[in-house]
Amino acid sequence: MAFFKHRFHRFTALVEKNTSQAAKDIGKVMNVPQSTIQEDVEMINTPNTHAAFSNTYPFFSREFLRRHGRDLIAASINWFLIDIVFYSLNLFQYHVFSGHLIPKSQMNIYKDALQIARLQALIAICATIPGYILTVYMIDHIGRVKIQAVGFFFMAISLFAIAKVNMSGDHTDLFIILYGFTFFFSNFGPNTTTFIVPAELFPARFRATCHGISGAVGKVGAITGSIGYMWASRDPPNGLGVSHTLMVMGGVCGLGFFVTYFFTRETRGRSLEENENTDEFTGVCFVRFWPHKFWTRRNEVKGFGLLEMN
Repeated sequence: MAFFKHRFHRFTALVEKNTSQAAKDIGKVMNVPQSTIQEDVEMINTPNTHAAFSNTYPFFSREFLRRHGRDLIAASINWFLIDIVFYSLNLFQYHVFSGHLIPKSQMNIYKDALQIARLQALIAICATIPGYILTVYMIDHIGRVKIQAVGFFFMAISLFAIAKVNMSGDHTDLFIILYGFTFFFSNFGPNTTTFIVPAELFPARFRATCHGISGAVGKVGAITGSIGYMWASRDPPNGLGVSHTLMVMGGVCGLGFFVTYFFTRETRGRSLEENENTDEFTGVCFVRFWPHKFWTRRNEVKGFGLLEMN
């Protein structure tokens, strides 16, 4: 891993400050002529362009917090919230499947495991996998943040609907369909985008650390959701009951929608280097729902992919 890290052209340019070697490395991969590489290196080393690659502020400094503090907090909160709901949903599956299992008098451990595995496979085939596939297809068309916001929104709607159905005690096929919708919009939504966005928002020298912090906060959410669901889903007065717990989970998804919509920045159509300078890119999701700017590759530096805005 050390070998590949030091050969990574962004690491070479931004951390080692060796733009010439970075351009040569990427030129070998892309089969770019040496003359073109030299022109690009000269362009990169001009005062204005070189300044974009020469930021040396340390991690968790005031400058880091000014540039990336909001992004780190938003990414961490979103990951925290989705893991609360996602891991709670896995614990909730027994209530979903209970109306479709054979009577306990005819049940044994093998039949129980086989039936649950079949129902889990059905959810995966009809909801989980299609959600991932649709995300892969649409993520560069509509953007990461819109997918995440839509996912949180429809997860909240599905959870409120499941809570209402659960109150009626009618665990019909509709119950499983609504449960499947939550997994579909989890994967066509925050369960996918929460680990993509931190990998694109932060500069090369901070990217792994910021991604790790976001993921660690997410695992705190997983622990919170698992322990919290086991307590809250108990019947009153010892807990809230399953239906009210589902409503709380729907509220958590609503909070995720709010954080995504107002505080999470879109990275679609931007190079990794551009995200270094947030002064030129302060809009959040609700601004980008309306056409306002278009991106073109007017001046691309090969190997660095600098974009300029019309």
